[in-house]
Amino acid sequence: MKQFLDKAKNHLAQNLPFVLYKKPKETNITGLFQKNDTLFAVTDFTEKGFVFASFDGTKIVLIPEKESEIRNTVFQKTEIVIQEKTLNLSDETAQNQFENLVKKGIQAIENNEFKKVVLSRKESLNLTDFDLITAFQNLVQLYPTTFVYCFYHPKIGTWLGATPEQLLKANDAEFKTIALAGTQKATGSNEVVWPKKEQEEQQFVTDYIVEKLKNVASELVVSIPYSLKAGSIWHIKTDISGRLNSSSSLQQVIQLLHPTPAVCGFPKDKSKAFILENEKYDRTFYTGFLGELNMGDKTDLFVNLRCMEIEVASKIALAQAHLFMGCGITKDSIPEKEWEESKNKSVTMKKILDCRF
Repeated sequence: MKQFLDKAKNHLAQNLPFVLYKKPKETNITGLFQKNDTLFAVTDFTEKGFVFASFDGTKIVLIPEKESEIRNTVFQKTEIVIQEKTLNLSDETAQNQFENLVKKGIQAIENNEFKKVVLSRKESLNLTDFDLITAFQNLVQLYPTTFVYCFYHPKIGTWLGATPEQLLKANDAEFKTIALAGTQKATGSNEVVWPKKEQEEQQFVTDYIVEKLKNVASELVVSIPYSLKAGSIWHIKTDISGRLNSSSSLQQVIQLLHPTPAVCGFPKDKSKAFILENEKYDRTFYTGFLGELNMGDKTDLFVNLRCMEIEVASKIALAQAHLFMGCGITKDSIPEKEWEESKNKSVTMKKILDCRF
């Protein structure tokens, strides 16, 4: 483990691209260490390596398998203490801005512009004595059931995340995806009761994905919705699997799925246009997708949720964390509750900034 992490620290010191990641519930941590600082891009999804794509699809970056050294290490469970210095801070201005944005989204739904829109906000925190590799270790320890990653490229930036949402898993013609929506703060009980608003939101996501996949796949199997816990948050999840038609490509499926209604809205084009016009900030790679592309002939992609971008000053010890939180808005949404939901989601990433071993 130490040699693995030292490799990442050396790559960072040399300003060379790398990614560290651990899949949900697995014990293996993988690292791709690119041997140069070239910015590679995905063009047709036949490439092999680790892909990192933006929300709007204009940037699809690749750390290529053939240009990288690949290393693995085993996850070692360690007890950590959360100091919780910054978890519950609130910003009245940010609250008012977000609640007004939600109200605008609800009004658009009532005007029949779309049925659902996912609206987000960005929150920035100043960091002192920040260590990227330690932050990644904290993420791995705190959220073992999610896809945890640390991505660095000198021409793109630094990102950390622990996402519960799979975009696509594919092996030859067989594929799996999920519909994930609804949010509820964990209270210590495993009995979760979902209000109508969250159930409706989940159904929008499921229906959209199934309808789109019918164009490129057959033998679709859809599970019944069930509750999934990710950190301190519950979601509603539906599993969807099938087989690609012989005339369909991996690129087609990814472009059909991304961005899903879980991060954009429904219908996709109208809700996406509303987001780009009204959020007043650039999501960049938040709610994009990332993961293994054609590595070992398998593709394993996740949606970039519960993440932060680290903006570094002249020294790694001086940094700023940009956190991103989004909420699914339907006609039954209540702005004040959506604000509280966004605060609950922010805790996922804030926790790693307040940890010590």
